[in-house]
Amino acid sequence: MTAPTPRSFPPGFIWGAATASYQIEGAWNEDGKGESIWDRFSHTPGKVERGDTGDVANDHYHLWPQDVALMKSLGLQAYRFSISWPRILPAGRGQVNPCGLDFYSRLVDALLQAGIQPFVTLYHWDLPQLLQDQGGWPARAIAEAFVEYADVVSRHLGDRVKQWITLNEPWVSAVVGYLHGRHAPGHEDLGEMLAASHHLLLGHGWSVPVIRRNCPGAEVGITLNLSPHHPASASYADRAAAWESDGALNRWFLDPLNARGYPADMVQHYGQPMDFVRAGDLQAIAAGLDFLGVNYYSRHIVRSSVVPEVDNEPPTVFRSANVTEMDWEVYPEGLYELLGRLHFDQRFPAFYVTENGAAYADALVSGRVHDPARLTYLREHLLSAARALAVGVPLRGYFVWSLLDNFEWAFGYSKRFGIVYVDYTTQRRVLKDSARWYRRVIAANRVLDPPAPRLARKK
Repeated sequence: MTAPTPRSFPPGFIWGAATASYQIEGAWNEDGKGESIWDRFSHTPGKVERGDTGDVANDHYHLWPQDVALMKSLGLQAYRFSISWPRILPAGRGQVNPCGLDFYSRLVDALLQAGIQPFVTLYHWDLPQLLQDQGGWPARAIAEAFVEYADVVSRHLGDRVKQWITLNEPWVSAVVGYLHGRHAPGHEDLGEMLAASHHLLLGHGWSVPVIRRNCPGAEVGITLNLSPHHPASASYADRAAAWESDGALNRWFLDPLNARGYPADMVQHYGQPMDFVRAGDLQAIAAGLDFLGVNYYSRHIVRSSVVPEVDNEPPTVFRSANVTEMDWEVYPEGLYELLGRLHFDQRFPAFYVTENGAAYADALVSGRVHDPARLTYLREHLLSAARALAVGVPLRGYFVWSLLDNFEWAFGYSKRFGIVYVDYTTQRRVLKDSARWYRRVIAANRVLDPPAPRLARKK
């Protein structure tokens, strides 16, 4: 007989939702805020779908009391949000903007009053443009500037915020921003990417003791976007390609955080000088974490591009036809696999799923948004999370991505990830069916079946 699938979560498990500053705040040039690289990038023709910008986004900067009330109505126990660096330090360093600090202080106070724990992410990709003008993340001085920024924010909020995340997805910042050119600042340079990835990790490592000093008793972590990499066949070529792909996305960031240094095979693969790594850097990067934030959406199936198809074995692993609007395969088993690997191989002390969700083409019809595909996606991934807990993974919480439909980077407003629908013209918020279901899950502290479909009334 097959053992029943775990559905329940332990007492104290934290249920939350996540957002990011540039994606929801708007008010891009109000109250002393400086320009960010995403302000510059989105205002550059051809960079964002349909010419969309984050100038207004969800107008959270003005509507945050409404959004906190919405979170409370859902029963959220925690809210993961990021702070806009140029809203705090318009030039990236030096003069502090008191209006920016006051905005986040009021938000934190309101969350605590609503019984919601604030999980603060210091950097979710909106680097001050003036720091980019000085070289951006490929420049070592930006890591120093990040520590100054982390010090300012943690001193101001550290009496109330007890969970801190230094960086969100440094792979995206470095690779998509400095190598692929699809995100701000839009560069395409391998050397810049490698230096940026190192300085992002260095800024993280240097800031950890600063945050702990300013916030006694706080927990400090970092969030990585991670995925299993499956070879398309059992051939040596495909297995080697999958290991290399895993090295680029996963091991390049996981290994330094675990005091293993940069993977030697990947250093050889990149074939670039690593002279930006100085004495003491790797020790600083390996500053102990209290938790690792895991952003998971899908897996990668890897086929060798080195061996011609005619010489390779036939593929035996295939992508499911079940994909999201991002064309990402729905593969909930990957979350279980990933959490198990991170715990039993990497040995981090604890984990939070800091992002997990799906984009679908939602529509507001008669005041309701029915999103069964998203609800099923979330349910199946929560079952995988429960399985991971059952085998001993110290998973402490889960944050759905995202609380609100929002500005989805280079896709603009064309992709909807939220469990709350946003009418971008009126800023009206409408709970989707997935949000109503998630509210019930939080209250029960267990994975629930989707509601039974309503029968059509006879005329």
